[in-house]
Amino acid sequence: MSSISLHRASWVVPVSAPVISDGCVVTKDNLIIAVGAFKELRNKFPDAIVHDHGHNILTPALINAHIHLELSHLPIPQYKQEVESFTDWIETLLSMREERGSYGKVVEEAARKAMQLQYQNGVIVLGDIGNTDIGAKLNSEFPGKIIHFNECLGRTAKTRRTILKHIEAAPQDKIFTAHAPYSTHPELIQKIKLRAAVNKHPFPIHVAEPASENEMLCCGSGELYTFFKGRKFIDDSYKPPAGIDNQGSVQYLHDLGILDKQTICVHCIHVTSGEIEILAETGAKVCLCPGSNRYLRVGKAPVDMFLNNGILPALGTDSMASNPEISLWREMKILQEDYPKIDPATIFAMASLSGAVALGIDDIHGSLSPGKTGHFLSLSFDEIITDETMLYNLLVQNSEMKLTWVNK
Repeated sequence: MSSISLHRASWVVPVSAPVISDGCVVTKDNLIIAVGAFKELRNKFPDAIVHDHGHNILTPALINAHIHLELSHLPIPQYKQEVESFTDWIETLLSMREERGSYGKVVEEAARKAMQLQYQNGVIVLGDIGNTDIGAKLNSEFPGKIIHFNECLGRTAKTRRTILKHIEAAPQDKIFTAHAPYSTHPELIQKIKLRAAVNKHPFPIHVAEPASENEMLCCGSGELYTFFKGRKFIDDSYKPPAGIDNQGSVQYLHDLGILDKQTICVHCIHVTSGEIEILAETGAKVCLCPGSNRYLRVGKAPVDMFLNNGILPALGTDSMASNPEISLWREMKILQEDYPKIDPATIFAMASLSGAVALGIDDIHGSLSPGKTGHFLSLSFDEIITDETMLYNLLVQNSEMKLTWVNK
C-alpha cells in the first residue's frame, strides 16, 4: 500500500490559490492529494509521514514555455556583447551554425547540458523548438517533460513543396509548427496550423519580435525584406499577400485563421492595442522572452496592456544564441525591472501556471493543487520571510536561494 506524505513548510505557494502560512502539501503515489494548513491536514492524515521543510517555501516547478535546445552550442552573447541589428544577429547565427554544424556529438552535448541546467534551476517542462529532433531525443533523459516542436520555415515555392511533402510523410505524433510570419509562407503556416488543430496540440509561432517584420508584411520593404532578398530566401516576385490586413503580425495571423486557444504567440513586442484585443477575443496565448529581447534590442512587450486585457503571458528563455543566461528566475527578474508596478505574484504565475496553460499541460503541472504532480520545489533563502509581499519579492528578484526537488 502506498504511503502518504505530508510536506510541511513555513510557506506554501499554490499559485492557483492564496499563499498558506505554516502550510502543507500532501502527496501519494507522486501526486498531490491535498494542500492546506498543516494542523488541519495533520489531523486528516494522522498516520502520514511528515517531511518538515522548515522555513522553506514550497512552490510548483517552473514551466519554460519557449526554448531552443538545439542552439545551445551557439552562444552568440559570449562572442558579441551586442548585435548591430536583428538581421546582424540572424547572419551571425547562420554563420556560426554553418561553421559548427547542426548535428553531432558537440551539438547534442551542448543541448543536454542546457537541458540539465533547466532542471537544476527548477524547470519541469520545456516547450522546445527546433529544426532538428535533438530535443525529442533528449526527452527520455529529462526528469520532467520536453514537448518538442519541429519548426518549419521557408518562403519560396520550392521550399514550401519540399516541407509539405516532409510533413505529409511524417508520423502523426510528430509535432510541427511554423517559425514566424516573416520567415514562413502564409500557405505553409495555414497547413501546419490545420495539422496542429487536427492533432490537438499547441501551435507556437514567433510573432512581432522585430519591428521590421511588420514592415516586410505590410510594404515588402525594410531590414528583413532586404536581408532575405539578398540571400534569395524569398522569390523575386514577393509581394505582401493581397486581401489580408498586413498592418500588424497579429492581425495578419488572425486574417489567416491561425489564432485560437492553442496558438502561442511568442515575443509579441510590436503589437497594437487592437491586436491585443484580438488575442484576448480568440483566446490565443502569449509567451514572453524578456532576456532575449533585451540582448537583441528589439524592444519590450506591452505586458501591462496584456494584463489589462485579461491575458496572463507565459515565460520562456529562448536560446543561448540570443540570451546570455537561460534561466526563468532571471526572466522574472528582468520582467520586474522593466515593469516594477506589476505584482510579483503575477510574474511568478507567468513562470509556472501560465506556461502550463499555454502548453496544454495544466491538468498536471503549473500549481500545487490536488491531482497535480507531486514533483515540486522546496526553496530556501537566507532571509526569514515575514509576509507574503516579502515572499514574492524574493522569488522574482532571484536573491540567494537554494533549490531542492521534492519527490525527485
